[in-house]
Parts: sequence; structure tokens; C-alpha cells
Amino acid sequence: MVMAADSTKTDFDGLNDQYRPELLAHCYRMLGSVHDAEDLVQETYLRAWRSYGKFEGRSSMRTWLYRIATNACLTALDGKRKRPMPTGLGAPSSDPEGALVQQPEVPWLEPVPDAMVSAESTDPATIVASRESIRLAFIAALQHLPPRQRAVLILRDVLKWRAAEVAEMLDMSAAAVNSALQRAHAQLDQVAPAEDQVVEPTSADQRELLDRYVEAFESYDVAAIVELFTKDAVWEMPPYTGWYQGAENIGRLIATACPAKAPGDMRLVATEANGQPAFGLYMRGDDGVHRAFQLHALDVTAAGVAHVGSFFDLRLFRTFGLPDTLPAEHPPS
Repeated sequence: MVMAADSTKTDFDGLNDQYRPELLAHCYRMLGSVHDAEDLVQETYLRAWRSYGKFEGRSSMRTWLYRIATNACLTALDGKRKRPMPTGLGAPSSDPEGALVQQPEVPWLEPVPDAMVSAESTDPATIVASRESIRLAFIAALQHLPPRQRAVLILRDVLKWRAAEVAEMLDMSAAAVNSALQRAHAQLDQVAPAEDQVVEPTSADQRELLDRYVEAFESYDVAAIVELFTKDAVWEMPPYTGWYQGAENIGRLIATACPAKAPGDMRLVATEANGQPAFGLYMRGDDGVHRAFQLHALDVTAAGVAHVGSFFDLRLFRTFGLPDTLPAEHPPS
């Protein structure tokens, strides 16, 4: 019996790494929080381990784990508020020279590191589809859906499951699944922004634009920063409730509210979030040390930077594998 139990545990443990990234992506789409998604993946594997001996193989192991994960997410979402971005609060764009108002009690949407949810595939179409399904705009739009509609849309549109499979997982009829999907599409059509053509991450144009982005911020050159943005670009920065539209307004916000005073006060470290380029921004203190300040996730289009989600949750730096402080650029000899 001990040998059988050990063999079962070995079989189960072998599945851990195989499915973890895609389950984390699934829970993230459902919850809008990378930290909550990590907890729910752990809960999924705990529930699966406890009932692994009863797994009869009538469905694939992957389907079985998704069933557990989806129901765990639905339980976690019961009675919870949606996770918005500031643009999702319903208020008009803000005065860039007005007071900044925080609401730290709001469960804000969080970005997710690409490294945690990236698809292990060499197929360009698969990679693009995976990237698009975790973009910040899509995750923010999902927050407008009731949890079960959200689950149906993700399972049907993202994972491409058949209506009968979703119906069995969620204890619904196939007709109810199709009806829920139709309502979800109608809701997303109302809240999802129109997307410009996105420059591919490997393009020379995007690399050049991102280099200019780093240079402009690290030089604290507001005029150069303004030139990077599209005419109707949006800047938002939870836990602050305001959001700012238009390149000139974004420039005014940075000129008046940013604590940087001179070139060199800000340093940027590149990373990737939600299938988008991202940067950890570090601000120099009075002691000369650059400390974690905010994390930028950029939506880059052919016309320029169309959106920046600037997140002040410093826990994200460690989630993204970024240090709390940066070493001096020119250490003493």
C-alpha cells in the first residue's frame, strides 16, 4: 500500500509543472489578480491531490484540473467586487493638475508576468493567441461580466471548449451555456475599447520606441515623453482613481505630479506583463538610492504608446522578479 501511495504521489507530482502556467493564466483571467490566482492554483492542486485516488479518467487530467480550478475561482468570486482599472469606475478623465485621490481599499486589477503564464509553444499563432488572451484591456473587460458568464466566455472563446464540455463542467445545459456566451459578448461589445493595430514585440519599430521611452523617462524629458504617446492615449495608475487622456495631459501630469526633479532620478528595468512590454520604474531618494516606485505596462500601437497602466503595488516587483533597489550606476572605486 505504501508503494502504491508513493507511486500515485509521483504520478501526481509529475503533473504539477506541466499544467501550472496555463492554470495560473486561467485563474488570472477569472480573478484579475496574480496574487489571488497563485493562491487558487495552490488550492486547485491541494483539492486535486486529496481526490486524486478517486480520479477515474473519464475525462483528461487537464480537463479535470480545469474543472477544479474553475469551480474554486467561482467560489472565491462569490460576493466579491470586480477588480477595476480607474477607467472602469465610470468617471470622466481627470484634470492632470488636480489633486490625486487614492482608494487603497479597492481591489484593483493587477498585471501578471509573462514568464508565469507564457505558453510553451513554437507556433506563432498559438503564441499570439495566448498573448492576446491576457492583455490588460481584455482582463479589465472581463471584470464587467458576472462570474459564471466570465467562466463561460473564457472556456468557450479562449480555451475553445465545446458547449457540451462547458455545460458539464459548470452543471448547465448547452443551451444555457450558449445563452450566457451571447450575453457575455454583448456586454464586452459595450465596454471593450476599439484596438489599434498592435506592433509585434519583435519589430524594430517597437524596440526603437521602447528605447526612446526609457531615454525620455530617465532623462526626465517631458516633451520627449509626450511625443511617444498617441493623440488619445490613456494613462491610469491604481490605487489612484483618476485617469488621464491625451498625450499633452499625460505630459502635464508627469510634469506636475511626478516626484522626479532632474535627469537620473528615474531608472527603468525592462520586463513583460500581460503579453505587453513593461518596465519597473525606480525613483532616486535623497540618499541617492533608486527604489521600486511603480510598474508600467504599455500598450504599443503602430502610432505610438496608446495606454500605460502604472501600478503602485510594490509587491509586484518581487512577483516580476525585480529587485527592491538598484545598484549604483557608478559605484565608488
